Amino acid sequence: MLKYTAKRILLAVVTIFLILTLLFIMLQAMPGSPFNDEKITQVQRAALEAKYGLDKPLYIQYFNYVKAMLCGDFGVSYVIQKNMPILDLLKVRVPVSLQIGGQAVILGTIIGIFLGIVAAIKRNSFADSFATFIAVIGVSFPSYVFALAMSYFIGFKMEWLPLLYTTSHPFLSTIMPTISMCMFSMATVARFARTEMVEVLGSDYMTLADAKGIPTRRLIGVHALRNTLIPIITVLAPLTMELMTGSLVVEQIFAIPGLGSLLVTAIQYNDYNVVLAVIFFYSIAFILIMLVVDILYGVIDPRIRLAKEEVKV
Repeated sequence: MLKYTAKRILLAVVTIFLILTLLFIMLQAMPGSPFNDEKITQVQRAALEAKYGLDKPLYIQYFNYVKAMLCGDFGVSYVIQKNMPILDLLKVRVPVSLQIGGQAVILGTIIGIFLGIVAAIKRNSFADSFATFIAVIGVSFPSYVFALAMSYFIGFKMEWLPLLYTTSHPFLSTIMPTISMCMFSMATVARFARTEMVEVLGSDYMTLADAKGIPTRRLIGVHALRNTLIPIITVLAPLTMELMTGSLVVEQIFAIPGLGSLLVTAIQYNDYNVVLAVIFFYSIAFILIMLVVDILYGVIDPRIRLAKEEVKV
């Protein structure tokens, strides 16, 4: 197990360096610069580039950037808030994005598992068809479609909830974004839960447990659900990151001061340091989540760990 864990950690470290390299190359290839203001003269632009080290060779810029990122120094904002440390920007916006993303994951998981269980128990019935229909709708439409629909009908027409994010009602302001973002995860979890639950309910050991007279509620809630949750836990890792990255448009719609809106603004104004810092944060979060899930899955089901080792051999 120690060897398996060490390999996963090494792979995660290599992936981080590759992501940093690719991000740096892509951003260097983008047109324009952080100092596109027409009022700035060539002399002033050259002075600014010298101040921030942008006049140095690319390989020096790259190594300086990697060193700074690994030390936790994300630099300062060029345009959005000049000379403000990016770490201060992230400290304000990360909690908001995490709150909405966490609420969306929890809500989508709970509803998805419930729909999946009901669909599996009531196979080929109206409940099964209804749960499948909801899952198809959740997968087919992007989160921003639900966000726009709720923003118009619930926020603008009915005025039940704040149309835009406001600090005076922080929780109420997150309800519509949470619902719009949870639809995809809910649909995905429901599909996985239904498929796994049908397979588990048709297994021999469940038939034996039913023959022994175990109550149906315990049979479903303990024995069947426990085996169904294993693949769902695995798929929740990429779903969580999809919610965080998928919040880019949703945060813009509801004017949420989160990471998504910060990234969009930074791209619009060519604020390179902010772009790199936010994407690096997303990448690190995704790698850590996948690393934890991969290790936990190897602990829960040793067959996965052994199979991977045999393939490498």
